[in-house]
Amino acid sequence: MRARIYRPAKTAMSSGTAKTRKWILEFAPASAREVDPLMGWTSSGDTQSQVRLSFDSKDAALEYAEAHGIDAVVQEPKSRKPNLRQMGYGENFATNRRGAWTH
Repeated sequence: MRARIYRPAKTAMSSGTAKTRKWILEFAPASAREVDPLMGWTSSGDTQSQVRLSFDSKDAALEYAEAHGIDAVVQEPKSRKPNLRQMGYGENFATNRRGAWTH
């Protein structure tokens, strides 16, 4: 069995970083999906592709993979540059603002 260990990226719908701190072990599909000729639904006999395990650390995920004989590939997350302002959000409404107010 092949699996992928990664930390998920933040969703595009929010600026928060919720659900990005845990490491995920996700199995690769072992067989291709098939289209049911009668209903047109896609199906697969591979139940492992539905399994997603979450771990607190990358080491815990690797230990689990080794203990269960899973060939795992680790994808390191790309680090994000923090968006820090000197005075914080209140800087937008400062009375001593030097630049032009643009919205």
